[in-house]
Amino acid sequence: MANASLHRPKSHRLARRVATLALVLGGLTALRAGPPFLTDDPEPVELNHWEFYTFGQGDRTTDANAISGPAVEFNYGVAPNTQLHLIAPVAHLSAPGTGWTSGYGDTELGIKYRFLSETDSRPQIGVFPLVELPTGSSARGLGNGKAWYQLPLWIQKSYGPWTLDAGGGVALNSAAGATNHGYAGGLVQRDLGKFLTLGAELFQQGADSTEGRASTVANVGGYLKFSEQFNVLFSAGRSIAGERHTVWYLGLYWTGGPAGSEQK
Repeated sequence: MANASLHRPKSHRLARRVATLALVLGGLTALRAGPPFLTDDPEPVELNHWEFYTFGQGDRTTDANAISGPAVEFNYGVAPNTQLHLIAPVAHLSAPGTGWTSGYGDTELGIKYRFLSETDSRPQIGVFPLVELPTGSSARGLGNGKAWYQLPLWIQKSYGPWTLDAGGGVALNSAAGATNHGYAGGLVQRDLGKFLTLGAELFQQGADSTEGRASTVANVGGYLKFSEQFNVLFSAGRSIAGERHTVWYLGLYWTGGPAGSEQK
């Protein structure tokens, strides 16, 4: 996920704001967490199954408004406990004195690997390294200008209708003016019958640039489940400390796999 003070809205500052949006909102993965939340989970797509999302997401700050959408995400279970991951977005950015800039953004690729499965007494744990490829125009503020990386670890434990997710990692970004930084989140979700799941989280990110500040975002959202194969996802939140952010996510989710099998 998958998120800002633009005192001087020059092209390199705009590019860093889009990179921040990609970090906080671009790490979107499996349905139980990740989209529509900022905190992710360690659960990969089952072997030979797939997930497809089409979505929009945004991050509004005091001095800028960044939107990713329409965007698509695709996940595929390529091996036991292992999924491949792709996000391809259209990016939009607005800042004082610039108007709206739109075009293809940076492309996200990743591999999620669960190395410890959940039991009654222990959580499941996995890693989800990601690379953001510089396919967006940094001169227009639509990309970072250089490839950058995320190295997170995620933990999940379920208790009846309740699911807890937590974890975090580091972002490594060598673009001009950007800084390496950490991030961490915690998410609580509850199934309310067969058709609705609601959740709330806190997500903290360190300063992503030499002129930026850390932020802590409180976020709420959930899934409206029309079937096991099709869901509507939604969330909205804002900063409660540090840099000001107002964030949102709205998407559609489909899943499928080999005939006669069932995704867990």
